[in-house]
Amino acid sequence: MSDFILVSGPFTDDRIWSEVAGRLRASGARAHPVALSRQPDADLQTHTEDVIRLIDSLDPAGQSVLVGHDYAIHPVLAAADRRPERVARIVNLDAGLPQDGDAPMALVPDPSVRELLRTRGESEPIPPPGPGQWQRWGSTEGLSGRHLEQLSRQSAPQPPCTLTRPLRLTGAATALPTTGILCTAGGTTLELVEALVRTGPPQFRRLADPDVRFFELPTGHWPMLSHPDELAAVLLRAAAGEGRRLTAPEDEQPFLRPFLLDTPERPQERHGRVDLHLPEPGTPQEPMPAVLFVHGGPIPPDLAPTPRDWPFYLGYARHTAGLGAVAAVVDHRLHHITDYAQAAHDVAEALELLRADPRVDESRIALWIFSGAGLLAAHWLTDPPPWLRCLALTYPILAPLPGWGAVEDRFAPVGALRSAAAAPPPIVLTRAGRETPQIAATVAQFVAAAHETKTPLDLIDVPDGLHGFEIHEPTDEARDAVTRAARTVLAHLAHPHDACPRPGVPASTAPGPYHRSRTGPAPVVTATGGP
Repeated sequence: MSDFILVSGPFTDDRIWSEVAGRLRASGARAHPVALSRQPDADLQTHTEDVIRLIDSLDPAGQSVLVGHDYAIHPVLAAADRRPERVARIVNLDAGLPQDGDAPMALVPDPSVRELLRTRGESEPIPPPGPGQWQRWGSTEGLSGRHLEQLSRQSAPQPPCTLTRPLRLTGAATALPTTGILCTAGGTTLELVEALVRTGPPQFRRLADPDVRFFELPTGHWPMLSHPDELAAVLLRAAAGEGRRLTAPEDEQPFLRPFLLDTPERPQERHGRVDLHLPEPGTPQEPMPAVLFVHGGPIPPDLAPTPRDWPFYLGYARHTAGLGAVAAVVDHRLHHITDYAQAAHDVAEALELLRADPRVDESRIALWIFSGAGLLAAHWLTDPPPWLRCLALTYPILAPLPGWGAVEDRFAPVGALRSAAAAPPPIVLTRAGRETPQIAATVAQFVAAAHETKTPLDLIDVPDGLHGFEIHEPTDEARDAVTRAARTVLAHLAHPHDACPRPGVPASTAPGPYHRSRTGPAPVVTATGGP
């Protein structure tokens, strides 16, 4: 017989679990919904103590299954960290993956709440949503009007300190079995999680541990209301250790695999967060064009080696230097989805360092962005400087993914492209044909916006490529895509008399590279020449 401790998300209390708790009890289990404290000065520690008190009130010889929905995963993890010997399993119900030091505000999806916390601080509680506002906190798929009225009627203001105070973990609960229940109507699916495990930031590899299991529910963010029978059944199966297990690459650091091209070392210099890779001495044409490579993320702050020392970015930089440009790689600080502003600052600083180098032609700069850093492109599309001659994007994420509600609104490349104050630079976009649907959807929106705005766009498709295709088994298709992308970027950095100007700039006699069609195993189409 299992003990289930059920902890709900913001604004809600133990009443939201009534149907699920009844079904669990009918199956022979014991269910204990938690009513978290709602006094205005309650904080995350207060809610942690609420959960610990309930754990301590149960049979000391037993262990409980702790279920944390949404925000509640924070006090659940903190309580498990304090009482690991009393916990049989942690169930993450459509919640994030907070780490030690993270404040729950980092996962708050409602921008109006983030603004309230920024402007009012911890002085006033956060009012609960009205019946028509719950979609700001998650998908309301499966909820009737009655459910939405119930949510609002039974809700209470959320004490602000519960969202602003950091989660503190010692690591005592790290080895506890875990189950993730994904509510797929919100966009988070097993396919997306598998892609993150396979090619995403290293912290996601923990999700492929033997004691981690997953279930999907085809509903929105409140399955205890929309699918109580199914949720109760899944919780019972989770307590029994069932669920799907994910697999990770055999090597622990796939990003350290050799680069898919043979790229000999080039002269290299380190300047703070930026490494420069230079063409061989004696290369003509100085000052030279330059390309700044921006690694994906988020990545852990203590990851070693850092991206600029990975064979992946070393390979891209050395290949580019071999084509006659200065190649730079910046170790920016995108460690969490709330760090895009810090990462944007690091990138801007790196570009200034690059342009100030006397060997660099400050008027011929390209920015090449990968994967999760794609949101950083918004700044360079909103008000593009004339010296930015090309923006390259490789399997980019171009809109916040499900669960990324804490990303600032200004990091929205699609909107930036549509509202740019000046003509954007030519864009070189490399797409993985086997991209996860959620990421592919953001790219499709961006391509549609490029067509609408008549933005020069080179599309380099890798039909059989996965996200991060360069670190998988090398193929001729993948090699061709990398070399084509590099040549296309360098073509946009040619001298003004050789290159096609950006829209609004007087045309030269030679047509630009983005007006030419291309053929080959990695087909390239253009925004001006086809779909």
